[in-house]
Amino acid sequence: MNQSTNITWHDQTVTKQNRRENNKHHSYVLWFTGLSGSGKSTVANAVAKRLFKDQTNTYVLDGDNIRFGINNDLGFSDEDRKENIRRIGEVSKLFVDSGQVVITAFISPFREDRDRVREILEEDEFIEVYIKCSLEACESRDPKGLYEKARKGIIKEFTGISSPYEEPVQPEIMVDTENQSVEECVEQIVQFLKQKNYYIA
Repeated sequence: MNQSTNITWHDQTVTKQNRRENNKHHSYVLWFTGLSGSGKSTVANAVAKRLFKDQTNTYVLDGDNIRFGINNDLGFSDEDRKENIRRIGEVSKLFVDSGQVVITAFISPFREDRDRVREILEEDEFIEVYIKCSLEACESRDPKGLYEKARKGIIKEFTGISSPYEEPVQPEIMVDTENQSVEECVEQIVQFLKQKNYYIA
């Protein structure tokens, strides 16, 4: 990929801190990672609804939705998956700079890629949320019929079947959607945010 040259960074008059003060809350990324069918989007949207209800500006970046637009030129090779996450990391950083809480729901199978997103943000701006659910449970749910297609070889390079998923080593939060309800997962995440003084309600 060619990098742009002859460019200059322009600082904005309204700063990230100004926006946070105006919004009356911290801005950060809740990075949801987990297998397809683990419940990332469901929990992400439930958390967004809870935070929004409590006057926190939120936005959910969903893996499938993003591929309809900004990443519609990417496939599912390892290289394209890495680029997918790189772009979302940069978009997430813009949301954080705008003073909002961005909640991402991406399989993001590779630790290196998730760590790279963490590195472009400040220390208190990236919260990795592992949506834990066994492959067996995800496959039994198969809400989009993707596992069935992957088993038949119709979908190539499918995470958990023919492409690896690297679990987080030390996520800030781990919720177990196989054994916890959506409400219990949301409450666990909210309690973490309260402990970190990120929550304003």
